[in-house]
Amino acid sequence: MPASAMKVRRVAVLADSDTRWKWGALTAKRLVSAESGASDIHLDGYLLRGRATPTARQLTEVGVRADSLREVTAVEFLRAMDTAGEDAGGAKPYDVLVLALVGGGVQAMLHGLRRVWQGSERRPVVVTGYVGVVYEKLADGLLLRHGADLVLANSRQDADRFRAVYEGVGADASAVTEVALPFLGGATYEGENKPYTVVFAAQPSVPERREERTYLLDRLVRHARLHPDREVLLKLRSKPGEHTTHIEELPYQKLAQKTGLPPNLRLVYGHMGEVLDRTDLLVTVSSTAALEALHRRIPTVILTDLGVREVLGNHHFVGSGCLASWDQLDAGHRPVPDEEWVARQGVATGGPSSSGGGSYATAFDTARARVTELLAAPGGLPPLTPYYTPATAPGYLPGILARHHLGPDGTPLPGAPAGDKEPGAVRQIVRRAARGAYRHGVQRVAPVIRRMGEL
Repeated sequence: MPASAMKVRRVAVLADSDTRWKWGALTAKRLVSAESGASDIHLDGYLLRGRATPTARQLTEVGVRADSLREVTAVEFLRAMDTAGEDAGGAKPYDVLVLALVGGGVQAMLHGLRRVWQGSERRPVVVTGYVGVVYEKLADGLLLRHGADLVLANSRQDADRFRAVYEGVGADASAVTEVALPFLGGATYEGENKPYTVVFAAQPSVPERREERTYLLDRLVRHARLHPDREVLLKLRSKPGEHTTHIEELPYQKLAQKTGLPPNLRLVYGHMGEVLDRTDLLVTVSSTAALEALHRRIPTVILTDLGVREVLGNHHFVGSGCLASWDQLDAGHRPVPDEEWVARQGVATGGPSSSGGGSYATAFDTARARVTELLAAPGGLPPLTPYYTPATAPGYLPGILARHHLGPDGTPLPGAPAGDKEPGAVRQIVRRAARGAYRHGVQRVAPVIRRMGEL
């Protein structure tokens, strides 16, 4: 097809953390890049300003590039979408908008966008979903996401659960669309590396308690000492002072400073996919990295040392065949995943390209077809219709919207930051300083206050 005849889809992604930016941007690329008749994507990234706004280092580590990328407040983003919805100044409207946010952020944007696009002849297809395993606040998170055109489920199991929640409250469930995690892939595990490499995938907030995190670090150290011929890696999500999707008050880096690490145990950062390239055994409490490893058929262990508990998220892996303890691992145990369970999670079981009985390469075909169908809808798309409204949730919705400086009807509240103009250089400097102070308070001041309260 001649280049002049190829479509270019314009896509916007709004994300509030490094992991959600990764999920949102990769989801956007999978939704439109292989669309029939389209060969290119113009991706504009918007980072919602807050405690977890990714740093330049985190964005580099994620490795997903955008044609433009900038920080915004909720009100600034809505203003940008208002502009992007018109052919003003030669700018074409967006075709797809991916909301890669926590549930409350999605709900606020749905109401704000409904107001912004009121009366417009055309609006983007709005897509949202989850960055990984959904093991808590299922009903709450789903109902906050209701109203998007597509609510993506990363597996057949999630799709069934999502529809059951929506139908159970009398909400339209047609937006639920089964896909897969967009960042799966990489080489299939073919045998032991030299040296044999064990990777512990740390999580920012699981577990939370100091004694539990110290225990896990001590067991990792013990495993390294018991097996001096192995390389043992502690894969970290962020450096001190950075935040990811979840707050990390007790970084393993700080705990490790008080522990003598054996020479074969190292702390590593970087892209998880690159770490998995040399992994022989992936160990975690409940990280989504487990699904990445299972997709590659890398031996994977979900730890039971701290119990199998909802608060840890490892209850999600009941039936997987991957549950084990450090004592078992020290003795040489290697788990064998249950193929039926893995298939329901949307990861490979029968080969590098299989996903739940089908091909991972085609996991987004249904979602892609729905986007194409919605974009071609005669007369454009109807207004966004979230389940929560001032009438259905008058004691809940206003507080969620207010956190993003929006009123009950999605209108910016008086005094909303940068509600009517672009932030100047001084305001940007103040914002960075304030965010740094917040992170310092979370990681240093808050734990001290909490310990004092326990005396």
